[in-house]
Amino acid sequence: MTTTLLHVGKAITPTAELHDAGILIRDGEIERIGKRDEFELPAGAAEIRAEDSTAIPGFIDVHIHGAGGRDVMEGSSEALETITKRVAQFGTTSIVATTVTASTNDTIRAVEGIAKYIPQQFEGNDPCAEILGIHFEGPFLSKERRGVHPTNLLQLPSAEVLQKFLQAASGNARILTIAPELLGAMPCIDAARSLGMVVSMGHTDATYEQARAAIAHGAHHATHAYNAMRPFSHRDPGVIGAVLTSSEVNAELIADGIHVDEIAMKVLLQAKGPEHVVLISDGTPATGMPDGKYKLGGIDVTVINGVCRDAGGKLAGSTLTLDRALRNIVGLGIPFAHAVRMLTLNPATVLGIEFKKGALRTGADADILLLNDALQITRVWTRGLSN
Repeated sequence: MTTTLLHVGKAITPTAELHDAGILIRDGEIERIGKRDEFELPAGAAEIRAEDSTAIPGFIDVHIHGAGGRDVMEGSSEALETITKRVAQFGTTSIVATTVTASTNDTIRAVEGIAKYIPQQFEGNDPCAEILGIHFEGPFLSKERRGVHPTNLLQLPSAEVLQKFLQAASGNARILTIAPELLGAMPCIDAARSLGMVVSMGHTDATYEQARAAIAHGAHHATHAYNAMRPFSHRDPGVIGAVLTSSEVNAELIADGIHVDEIAMKVLLQAKGPEHVVLISDGTPATGMPDGKYKLGGIDVTVINGVCRDAGGKLAGSTLTLDRALRNIVGLGIPFAHAVRMLTLNPATVLGIEFKKGALRTGADADILLLNDALQITRVWTRGLSN
């Protein structure tokens, strides 16, 4: 792999802002970052001059089901390669492949396929997002708040079923979404946390008290906050009230302007602060594709004007790409560096990989995006690879 010195007008790390910055990329990692005039061009290195651009870390999507017409539930190398290449075009350089509720056997089959692909994913030379692990969204979800997850395939939390999923994941299980009010939820939360998994409250009708009990057991994440959750009321704050007022909880947000109203987004951002919000896509196979009919797991969905719904008209994931999420959040008046953090450092911190991903720092993977003044992506590096 070649050595490259990248010269940019500005670099957002995102905890600091460097002007007239140099970023030295070697063997897929950032070897050094600082002021450009502090660097000597190494022998044999190429210099890329992009003084009119801003460099930021690559986006990390901890909740994505598919893209490019393919679904992670297919579990095939071809599908996963298509997904990771497509989202990389929009600046996503790492993902946590997210399941949807299916039968136990179908989930195991998909997860085994993903786990088999993960150690082989770097064999190609094209830029693609790295699959960091697996996010289980289902089947331990509330029937009242199921969204489009099939009612007949939902299950009460079961340590036995969870163990089957984890065995299929071969050490790649990263996130478990669970409705904490369900019978058997707490033992599952305890089991997942004992293995280092992130436990997320989602698709839940939990009361405030039930949510706080789950938080006490280590559920410190919230799946697409507001969506598929018991509504907030001034006399019944519910799980949303617990998420908004618990500093230890990080909240996912689908910032497409469709799933959550702008005012509700501002409430979440003001309550949680920029360090505790994680922007996600909840992307479906329709991401990066034209309007039409698609499958989300085993669910038939239709995309009209970029909005994905099931046959009953319910929202079914999104077609959001994270570069659009960045522009949408900045459009709300949120400082650019804070918006970048929600797409990079925050998800990396949730996963415990903040020294390897989510920041422009020495020793981190060279996952780098260049943006123009309109916050459009002009170039992408994934672990040092770029077209």
